[in-house]
Amino acid sequence: MSQEAPSSRTGMVQELGAAQALLRQVTESLAAQKDILKQRGMNLPPMVMSALKQTQGDLKQLEKSVVDEQTELGQLRVLSDMSASITTSLDTDTVLEETMDVVIALSNAERGYILLLQDDGSFHYRVMRDSTLKPGQSITDKEPEISTTVLQHVVNTQEALLADNAFQDERLQAGASVANMNLRSVLCVPLMYKDELTGLVYVDNRLQAGIFTEREKQTLMAFANTAAVAIANARYYAEVQRSLEVITQVQELMENVFDSIGSGLVATNADDVITTFNRAAQEILAWEETQALGVPLQNVLSRISSTLEEELTEIRNSNESHNLDAEIPRPDGSRVALTMKMSPLKDSDKSVRGVAIVMDDVTAKREQEQQLRVMKTYLPPEMVDQIHEISQLDLGGVRRDVTCLFAEVRPLYTMKDNAPKEIMDILNEYLAIAADCVTETGGVVDKFMGNEIMALWNTQLNKIDNHAEKAIECALLMRDRFHELYRQLGLPDDTRWYRVGMHTGDATLGNVGSSNRRDFTAIGDTINLSKRLEENTTAGQIILSEDTRKQLDASGDASGFRFADSPPILGKGKSTATQVYEVFRAND
Repeated sequence: MSQEAPSSRTGMVQELGAAQALLRQVTESLAAQKDILKQRGMNLPPMVMSALKQTQGDLKQLEKSVVDEQTELGQLRVLSDMSASITTSLDTDTVLEETMDVVIALSNAERGYILLLQDDGSFHYRVMRDSTLKPGQSITDKEPEISTTVLQHVVNTQEALLADNAFQDERLQAGASVANMNLRSVLCVPLMYKDELTGLVYVDNRLQAGIFTEREKQTLMAFANTAAVAIANARYYAEVQRSLEVITQVQELMENVFDSIGSGLVATNADDVITTFNRAAQEILAWEETQALGVPLQNVLSRISSTLEEELTEIRNSNESHNLDAEIPRPDGSRVALTMKMSPLKDSDKSVRGVAIVMDDVTAKREQEQQLRVMKTYLPPEMVDQIHEISQLDLGGVRRDVTCLFAEVRPLYTMKDNAPKEIMDILNEYLAIAADCVTETGGVVDKFMGNEIMALWNTQLNKIDNHAEKAIECALLMRDRFHELYRQLGLPDDTRWYRVGMHTGDATLGNVGSSNRRDFTAIGDTINLSKRLEENTTAGQIILSEDTRKQLDASGDASGFRFADSPPILGKGKSTATQVYEVFRAND
């Protein structure tokens, strides 16, 4: 094909037109002079007129060839320009609209449609053009009338179909729609991408035959190949965009979830470099996210453990989670106590690609536990553990059936030769033994009174049915522990310094004092009588009231004990003496 410029080709057509006009004038002049020459006995040279006619035919054919070349060149130029345009666009709708514009420009069609293949095998009209619409009428106002016979033929053959007179085309004779629509010129081209049919380009003219030629068919086929790639690229780009949007949404959701978690969350990659650092971790460790991301874990959790690297290695090798407690310094100079669960991060192949650490700041909890430990050295442990329940009790308390025990652990006269500090140390040793016995048998130490201890069973803090049995077990356990201490101290075998008395009955238990300072204790005759019994015992004696023995018998727990009658004791302010018994183990 000639590569002359468009202006040169336009000038050539004009010159050919002028040559034809001049040739017609010459022919007409010679024809007019032919008779005149004949009258004078002269004739034109042979074949002159036929040569002129031949020349006229050649000029017409040349003009047609130049026009055809110009038309084809124009189509190719449009094809090139629009192909470049649609292949640079990544918006599917834009690509389809521009493709349709090119199709109409190339084919001079009356109507044009682009149909895309759906997953279910049907076709969806994505772009439509119709030059026959009335002004103001939308193409969506009516259903497109396209021959399904034409469409199905292209789908089956996956080849372009050109019919310059569809009504008489043998390939389409079976299609009723061709006859009903009175179709004339039809051109349908498949959109193929990687040897797969993705859609169709359809143009037609219902009024004129021969609108489309083989040239339009070849040009449109070439364009369809480019358009199919552009459409596929646009579709892929749209899918990528949707995927990115989903990923972004998921990432934002994960970030929101991570930020809303109360526990600190730190994640690393396979090189132990931090990749995730949520808001709680920032607050716990006093590190900004921008400072922590991309930093080795050891830098952020500095001095957390001398075996941190070993812990991380073990997690990767064992593929199991590890728990770790630590106290580490923070950049602001403070220290934070942490509990951490370190778990392996796995990919789809179950390979460990990092570590996730969930941490909680337990600094306040540790401080509270320390305070409670200190409080328990001054207050009964049960009272500390249930301080909330105690605080809910009103001043005045409630009545309960309890067993109360008083024990003198060592008389003061036995320490008359000791200095005050030594006396305090000795008493603390004996009182500690007594307090441990109370705790081991489920009792509550109500108070320490110099060299004595008061304990209760079946209060609101230690509800128990067999409280008499537990109090007796406590007294006998004290006896055994004191005897063991005597042996350790090298005291004589007959040493008996302890005295224990107990009674069972109703007592008022609750808070006494004021709104600013309260004590939880028990008051009443039961408490007073218990103290009275302890005061009337002799060294090494454990006595209990008849009411305590009755409660023991009622609960069926007396079989492990042996009782010996003791003289009755008259309680303070009482007119009737109380029967008491000395208690031993059954095998003593």
